[in-house]
Amino acid sequence: MRHRAGWGYSQLSQRYVDESDAAFVVPDVIASNERAYTVFLRAIEAAQAAYLELVEILQDRFRDVPDRTLRRKLARQAARSVLGGATETIIFVTANARALRHFIELRGDVHADTEIRKVALEILRIMQREAPSIFGDYRIERLPDGTEVARTDHRKV
Repeated sequence: MRHRAGWGYSQLSQRYVDESDAAFVVPDVIASNERAYTVFLRAIEAAQAAYLELVEILQDRFRDVPDRTLRRKLARQAARSVLGGATETIIFVTANARALRHFIELRGDVHADTEIRKVALEILRIMQREAPSIFGDYRIERLPDGTEVARTDHRKV
């Protein structure tokens, strides 16, 4: 969401949506380690159980609110706070070519977070297929740790 110029976002609100069956995104470094994955799953299960319990408690707490929809929104909004940053959400994004190049250069770099780098590289692969004259100068290189980066000799064009 940091990239604003040339970008447009539509995001499913996690504030009011029922997160009873929320999906979670497991970072690769956690998924690849059995012990870490077990800890992650325990935390997710506890968070989901707490969310469900809080929604129930808070709907009762807001029982005097005459609008049923508002009552439900208020309860979900407050209960959402126990779900972590790994809770999946849906975002629809549009961007112009210059904004995409900037994003790929920043987030496809070795210094970027591994997960956003994967997103940047997937966008790059799509753009190289769809607009090779604009994105054909990039190359994807594998790092010693198995992750990939995007590189170009024509930065900030």
